[in-house]
Amino acid sequence: MSGSSVLYDVPGPRAKARNLILGVLAGAGLLGLLWYVYRSLADANQFTAAMWDPFQYKVAQEKILTGLLDTLKAFATAAVLSLILGALLAAGRLSDHKPVRTVCTAIVQFFRAMPLLIMIFALYQSLFTTSPFWGLVIGLALYNGAVQAEIIRSGINAVPRGQGEAAFALGLRKTQVMGTVLVPQAVRSMLPAIIGQLVVTLKDTSLGFVITYPELLYVGKLIAGTTATPDGYPYIPVTIIIGAIYITLCLLLTALAKWIEGRSRRGANRRTPAAA
Repeated sequence: MSGSSVLYDVPGPRAKARNLILGVLAGAGLLGLLWYVYRSLADANQFTAAMWDPFQYKVAQEKILTGLLDTLKAFATAAVLSLILGALLAAGRLSDHKPVRTVCTAIVQFFRAMPLLIMIFALYQSLFTTSPFWGLVIGLALYNGAVQAEIIRSGINAVPRGQGEAAFALGLRKTQVMGTVLVPQAVRSMLPAIIGQLVVTLKDTSLGFVITYPELLYVGKLIAGTTATPDGYPYIPVTIIIGAIYITLCLLLTALAKWIEGRSRRGANRRTPAAA
C-alpha cells in the first residue's frame, strides 16, 4: 500500500517544519496564558492554606451537603419527568394520526429551541414565584423531555422495519408491537444516549442558581462570598470542591449507564438461541 493517503497530500519537509513551529508557538502561548492566570490568582492569595480553613468547620460542610442533596432531589425529579414526557412525545410523533404527530412535533421543536435558562427564569417568574424548586424542575423536564423524545423516536426507528412488519403480520396491534417488539430492541441502542442526556440534566441543575434555588452552585457562591479568611474570600477552593462534586456525580452516572448496558447485552446474549 502506498504511504500517501487518498484523502489528502502527505505534508512535505517544509510543511512538517511549519506545522512544528506553529505547534510550538501555540503551546507556548497556551502555557503563557495558564501562567498568567496562575500568577493572577496567586497574587490574590487564592492558593494559600488559609483559604481552605473554612471547610474544616461543620457549618460549611453542612451547607455543601445540603446543596448536594437539593441538587440530587431536583435532578431525580426532573429526570423522571423528562423520561415520562419524552416517552409520551415520542409515541405521539410515531402515531398514525397526523394531528397527534403535528402537535407533538411542534412541542418537541419548541422546547428544544427554547434556551433553557430563559425558560427556567420565565417559569419561576410567571408560575412558581414561591417555589424555585418547581421552576427549575419543570424547566429541566420540558427541555430534556423534548430531547429524550427525539432519542427514543430515533432508537425505535432504528429497529429494522421487518421486525414491525412481522409482528403486524402475526395480528398484533400497534401498542403490542411497540411494547413487545420494537421498544425492547431499541432500548439497548438508545440507552447510552438517554444516560448521556441525563448527565446533561444533572449538570443543568446548576442553572437553579439564577432563581435562588439552593443547589451546589448557589451554596458554593454563598460560601465563597460570605466566608472571609485572613487572605480573602475562598473562590478557588470553592470552585475546586464544587467542580469535583459535579465531576464525581457525572462519572457515577456514566458508570451506572455502562453497568446497565452491560447487563442488557448479557441478557440479550442469553436469550439468543444457539446455532444448530
